[in-house]
Amino acid sequence: MARAKSIVLLNTGYGKGKSSAAFGVMTRGWARNWNITVVQFIKGGKWKTGERKLADHLGIEWQVLGDGFTWESQDLDETAAKGRFAWAVAKEKLVCGKYDLVILDELTYAIKYGWVDVEDVVKAIRERSEKTNVVITGRDAAPELIEVADTVTEMRKIKHAYDQGIGAKKGIEY
Repeated sequence: MARAKSIVLLNTGYGKGKSSAAFGVMTRGWARNWNITVVQFIKGGKWKTGERKLADHLGIEWQVLGDGFTWESQDLDETAAKGRFAWAVAKEKLVCGKYDLVILDELTYAIKYGWVDVEDVVKAIRERSEKTNVVITGRDAAPELIEVADTVTEMRKIKHAYDQGIGAKKGIEY
């Protein structure tokens, strides 16, 4: 069996764990001395997540370029502009040859909402630096993303604490 120089992972679906799985890959890559960057498309700077705290501690580059969830947005045009800017940053990270791992957290939403063209994303993934592995997260992955990915995992919700009136827990959800 041949080893690929790099692969593309896609974590999608309505269950929990898409980003958490991506950040597991981040920690394994760090342990292998990889140069890593994370680009977040939705979460804004007000989110003080455990994974961000870990990345800062480990010296992993982290770009928080969204302004929060769309239902919290005061200006959807600005939110869309931030999503397009995040894609421009991500696209450069994919092709520059500096990174062993690029995590595109919640990219699927930027495509779903029409902020970013899926064909542009597929083209950039195909034209990425040959050593750059990619992890993409988010619900409702476009069929084109599924096609370009080497590994696709769908997280499926069976049961969630939120449905029982239990809010997000620090250390578990963020």
